Amino acid sequence: MNKLYQDAKTALSGLLFDGMTIMAGGFGLCGIPEHCILAIRDSGVKNLTVISNNCGIDDFGLGILLKTRQIKKMLASYVGENKTFEHQYLSGELELEFNPQGTLAERIRAGGAGIPAFYTRTGYGTIVAKDKETRQFNGENYVMETGLVADLSIVKAWKADKSGNLIYRKTARNFNPPMATAGKVTVAEVEELVERGALDASNIHTPGVFVQRLFVGTQFEKRIENRTTRKA
Repeated sequence: MNKLYQDAKTALSGLLFDGMTIMAGGFGLCGIPEHCILAIRDSGVKNLTVISNNCGIDDFGLGILLKTRQIKKMLASYVGENKTFEHQYLSGELELEFNPQGTLAERIRAGGAGIPAFYTRTGYGTIVAKDKETRQFNGENYVMETGLVADLSIVKAWKADKSGNLIYRKTARNFNPPMATAGKVTVAEVEELVERGALDASNIHTPGVFVQRLFVGTQFEKRIENRTTRKA
């Protein structure tokens, strides 16, 4: 099976539709699928539900889909770097489902593992638990959270082979690996492509069985979200 595509546009061809749910990997601006996000913007698809740890910044990452008002709802754990997000949410243009970061990660992992729901102590007694089922276990209160799946997962990896086996670098491993398992279709953009068998099997983070399409990206911007330096 040939999984290799020329670019983001061709890799996403036939997968996008209005009202779909998309998982977008990355952590802050690290390890985000830059080319896929641009291709989604250019496609004009709208009324999207997007699951991601955050929503980029105003002019980069998922933030560009907010600017074009293609996102209807966000499921995220952190949105503090995006003024467009703040404005659209406070004005009622954008739906938001906040999740504690660990809960969001586990909901994605659970969805990818076929687990429909689980209980966690995180969020009990707060607005996070509103309208959710709660139970007691061993005298402690827990909130039931559901697993998450998406119509499409877009992830960014460092290396891939032609079978779609993926390796991520450092912080890019925070959300990309579980999201790759939780999409009905997963599209991976990668920095380097190698032949089958060239990757050390013990260092593969996402097995190729989870990846349906991949392409090699060019000119990754890799912005730094907040640059902090000190005087020499």
